[in-house]
Amino acid sequence: MTTLLITLHVLVCISLIIIVLLQAGKGAEVGATFGAGSSQTVFGATGSRDFLSKLTTAAAIIFMLTSLTLAYFMDQPSAGSIMPSSVAAPATTPTLPTIPSAGGETK
Repeated sequence: MTTLLITLHVLVCISLIIIVLLQAGKGAEVGATFGAGSSQTVFGATGSRDFLSKLTTAAAIIFMLTSLTLAYFMDQPSAGSIMPSSVAAPATTPTLPTIPSAGGETK
């Protein structure tokens, strides 16, 4: 489920970037972006503003919904953990008994 949401989120991100870049600034038409004056009717008789603005709104809504859903799923605690719940006490290593040197000499 999470993988599907991440994939959808990335695709919506890329399409939202492309849609915003396709939109013309104030006073410019989409046809000027592509370098042709006759391509102003690419998106129909109503123009590109209505179509691209609706497409931008839809992509932004989908982006926000996937963002919120992913944030919700990532906040949930997972079933397993890589860390143990308790740490065992370290095992003590047996120490070798000291053997006194013969003759009582110290070095």
